[in-house]
Amino acid sequence: MKKGLFILLFPSMAIVAILISGAFNKKRPEIQLSRATSRPNIIVILADDLGFSDIGCYGSEIHTPNIDYLANNGIRYTQFYNTSRCCPTRASLLTGLYNQQAGIGKMTDAEDEPGYRGHLTENTVTVAEVLKSAGYQTAMTGKWHVSNTNVQKSPQEQLDWLNHQKDYGDFAPIEQYPTSRGFDKYFGNIWGVVDFFDPFSLVSGTKPIKQVPKNYYHTDAISDTTVAYIRSFAKSSAPFFLYVAETAPHWPLMAPPEDIARYKDTYKSGWDAIRKARYQKMSKLGLIDPAQTKLSERWEDELTWENNPDKEWDARAMAVHAAMIDRMDQGIGRMIKALRETGQLDNTLILFLSDNGASPENCTAYGPGFDRPSKTRDGRPIVYDLKKKVLPGSETSYASIGQRWANVANTPYRYWKAESYEGGVHTPLVAFWPKGITAKKGSYSAQVGHVMDFMPTFVELTGSRYPSTFNGYPITPTTGVSLAPSFRGKASAGHEMLFNEHFGARYARLGDWKIVSASRDSSWHLFNLATDKTETQDVTARYPDKVRQLEGLWQQWANTHQVFPKPGKKAR
Repeated sequence: MKKGLFILLFPSMAIVAILISGAFNKKRPEIQLSRATSRPNIIVILADDLGFSDIGCYGSEIHTPNIDYLANNGIRYTQFYNTSRCCPTRASLLTGLYNQQAGIGKMTDAEDEPGYRGHLTENTVTVAEVLKSAGYQTAMTGKWHVSNTNVQKSPQEQLDWLNHQKDYGDFAPIEQYPTSRGFDKYFGNIWGVVDFFDPFSLVSGTKPIKQVPKNYYHTDAISDTTVAYIRSFAKSSAPFFLYVAETAPHWPLMAPPEDIARYKDTYKSGWDAIRKARYQKMSKLGLIDPAQTKLSERWEDELTWENNPDKEWDARAMAVHAAMIDRMDQGIGRMIKALRETGQLDNTLILFLSDNGASPENCTAYGPGFDRPSKTRDGRPIVYDLKKKVLPGSETSYASIGQRWANVANTPYRYWKAESYEGGVHTPLVAFWPKGITAKKGSYSAQVGHVMDFMPTFVELTGSRYPSTFNGYPITPTTGVSLAPSFRGKASAGHEMLFNEHFGARYARLGDWKIVSASRDSSWHLFNLATDKTETQDVTARYPDKVRQLEGLWQQWANTHQVFPKPGKKAR
């Protein structure tokens, strides 16, 4: 096959071919263990801005047969938490710490306070560094977003860079790139927001990828590169760790036309119909108990779908959101196929989850600048359409699903990304490992878990060691709790206490009691999650002593975990 034809038919694999040409020339010491007794391979797949009910096995109408396969042959978790936003969750997941302990209390802007440095600090060790020290092969694909972002001095220079017209060098300090934090191989975007057809901040290792093939789509490139890593790593007897940090379905809403077409009529029934259908499916699946989990009121339900003047645009927006998830699932299917064909599937632990609830953000209101281009590489203007006249989906439109659809995506919970209500911090989690999970296939675990739990889980399963010092620096002890007991079907409470803070949004959970405040409401609200998992019945006035107890615990946690909320510009 001629090179040009190969790129036309397999655009994302053209990138993979570039990576493979020099990606695996570094030899590693091999662990001399037979496959029958070897430690598990580990793959963590982190979706970006995926709502709690956005996959089929958690109630969605979206076609996700491959994630559903993992769930039906593994475990689904019903009380698992992230930290409510992209980069803080990544920091916590990678280090086994609360995100402020890891240096990312807000976003990636560098501040003087220890908990707000905007990058993974020297007192942390990553999962990749721990597992690499134990003889694992390590690689990452996708969104990094835990390093300080290099920006240009003038707005025009920044746009020239974002528009692929000028090159201003590294996207972040090289010493903060994934390959400096334990990953042998890396392909993906250093920054958070991407044009899915021509992403900014795309690198292989530390080398910028300055041109992508025609018909490139970033989700496919992440999937295909992951498949290439799996096939290469399978040639060694050493186990591997892969961190697949998807960018889907984060805005801008962009997907291949054929995937959008699959959902062209799905959302024409509107917010209420989809939300009720998801809730009913969750109940039927046994994922929720309707007696404890009431369907919360729809956000801003004064506007009915029938009276919505933007029905066509809104239905299309959610169709693109669905298409982006569908495409991600297709790629996960290729990963599963590669594992099966290389004899790795049975002894590979696969974890799938989301970094926060679905996003309510109106990205068109931001306009171009910082991390959003004004033109495509070939000069076509990008539309930020506040009036909903330009249908989303193509490279020349920056759009997002907005608050009402985000509320639907997070069914049955209230709120969304960046808030500490369950809709912001409650994530689906699927765990799959045929050889190691002895719990009943397709069962549920109510263990209260958190993304920082991956570190102690992996340390336990691999026999590796979480260090007290690393590269000459003292390492903060992990605050995670291992998930391994749940793999054996054992009832485990998990965390007795959990906390969060992000731009003023806060919560403290003690057992089933939870106090929470929104980013624009500093007052505490108390809920009993044992009987009210969707936070619909505020019992603050009834139990003032419980509020004071939890508030005291939150303050104690804040004082000991580098949490110093500051007013300031809210990052995007």
